Amino acid sequence: MRATAAALLLAANGLTIPVALGAAPGATPFRVEEATIDSIQSAILKGELTSTQVVELYWKRIRAYDGPCVTQPDGILGPFSTIPHAGQINSLITVNLRPAARAAHGLGARKARSLTDAADSDPGMPDALEVAAKQDAYFKANGKLVGPLHGITFAIKDWYDTRDMRTTAGADAGYANDRPPRDATFITRMREAGGIILAKANVGSGISRSPFGGISCNPYDTERSAGTSSSGSGTSVAANLVTCAIAEETGGSILHPTKNNSVVGLAPTQELVSRNGMYGAGYNTRTGPICRTVKDAAKVLDVIAGYDPKDELTVFSVGRMPASPYQSYAAETRLAGLRIGVLREYMDRSLFNEADEESIAAAERAVADLQKLGATIVDPGPGGALLTTYIEKYAPSVMNKLFIERFPDAFPIGESGKPAADHIASLVEMSQDPSRTPKGVTLRSLGRGESVGESRYMIELYLKERGDANIKTMKDLAEKSRALTDTRPDSGNNARGGGGDNRTALTMDTSERFLTRFAVQQIVLQAMEEMKLDALVTPTGNIPPYILGRPLEPTLNGRGPSIWSFLGTQGFPQLGVPAGWTTKVYDRIRDASAPGGTRLTGPTPAKLPLSVMFFGRPFGEPALFRIGSAYEQATRHREPPPEFGPLP
Repeated sequence: MRATAAALLLAANGLTIPVALGAAPGATPFRVEEATIDSIQSAILKGELTSTQVVELYWKRIRAYDGPCVTQPDGILGPFSTIPHAGQINSLITVNLRPAARAAHGLGARKARSLTDAADSDPGMPDALEVAAKQDAYFKANGKLVGPLHGITFAIKDWYDTRDMRTTAGADAGYANDRPPRDATFITRMREAGGIILAKANVGSGISRSPFGGISCNPYDTERSAGTSSSGSGTSVAANLVTCAIAEETGGSILHPTKNNSVVGLAPTQELVSRNGMYGAGYNTRTGPICRTVKDAAKVLDVIAGYDPKDELTVFSVGRMPASPYQSYAAETRLAGLRIGVLREYMDRSLFNEADEESIAAAERAVADLQKLGATIVDPGPGGALLTTYIEKYAPSVMNKLFIERFPDAFPIGESGKPAADHIASLVEMSQDPSRTPKGVTLRSLGRGESVGESRYMIELYLKERGDANIKTMKDLAEKSRALTDTRPDSGNNARGGGGDNRTALTMDTSERFLTRFAVQQIVLQAMEEMKLDALVTPTGNIPPYILGRPLEPTLNGRGPSIWSFLGTQGFPQLGVPAGWTTKVYDRIRDASAPGGTRLTGPTPAKLPLSVMFFGRPFGEPALFRIGSAYEQATRHREPPPEFGPLP
């Protein structure tokens, strides 16, 4: 009876090897390295693996590979030095094990589920091993999985509330209760689907550093950056410490670690996944998965996407979800009928320097691969710009106030502060004849919408809802958190949530941000419609992983050291997929005699990950999964980090 049920469930999940339960004598043990959701669940359904064994396999790797990866003579908050071939990455800051189990697994007290509840004995908060055991009992009794994420382990960025684990957004902060009172909405959905929360992932900014967790390192070169604030989510997946992770993107926090770690990352349409239970959720923050395959990312999105009354923005998803599950779009092998535009604005070698070269070349190879797969490529060619014509035609009117303020020569203002000419007449002329539009606005410089008071409002709203007895405001958070003491440039900043406008704003004005968002969506969607484009393609970011503690690549013609994030912040979903490897890199060093105090050195031989990114229309994730899965299967660029291989 049980074997029949398992075989039927295999078929229902697209798994076509209906073998008897029970591992055959002498069978090869299950290898968790590079495991996918399908491969794990197939082994469970065949009786070759249990959820408990899955969890234990990952714990073994965490113990072996997730220790400190830099030298810190003055502790986590002070100066550091990199370690070549450190063999550790420090990606996870809190593990989901009760005290006795944590000690038995050789994991230190600082990684405890709570530092304010040393006993940690609440039976209503089962740890990862207890959850796995319950799943095993359910499967034994019923012969079926508890849900679509049965047996699948996750790291969760410490930006998100988990009621059973410490949640402080990477801060070393003096909460009365370091556990929040409830789960984030998407965490509840994951647990109900069978997802096993294994750990909270390290966060940071600048160089992947948090005051509580310290520095995360890149598993492909432990002296280099793992990415920005979702660094621990990306590295834990890359090094096979978990199956998938959940990350957060405001600017580049999902796609940057995706690029740096040869993994797949999705920053979905913002209104698609609830921000409830997220520290400092802003109007352009997005919650999304990082996995090793496109299909796994789609499977996770199937669980976490959809309307949540606790996040009013998700009401925009109602009626806009696909007719079929997202995973059904992630099995393409051909792209006939799809049209993909090339964002040469981010690939113009004449605008950048040697540090950009290999990323641009990888994106150009990806364009050729997409064409071989049957896609129609719309490419303005080297030095061209896909969207400039549409920006010049539509930006003056749809951006209006913001556009007018940027070009005072075209829209003069008198001493009284009132228009000194007829601005509306000028806008009409530009609409009818785009050649009259002031030059200089491109995709790299299109939006500058400011937001006043948003950060303070969102963080204090979060703190109010959390209801902690000790930390109630941003002022409390700043005063009751330990700050970094490392004052060197490029040493990372303090992720404790307070500075400038965040603490002092007394009012809130997001009008420019929303005007920019609406205007950019109208311009880009008009361009995509006129060119009949299903998606856009570009390098995920131009700069390979930089050396920890070294100067970052300065902004050059709109290109910074992270990713091309602008369209994502305006509501366009982004999917990053591995696109190959560098052969050499150029790094920045300090040089007082050079312009800006730094200069580029190299080339240095290096094999580091490269990534390509696909943008879709809002709620256009199905098209991204189609394109990403076909490209992934045709190229197979993903490789595990060689220094973090299988354990004995």
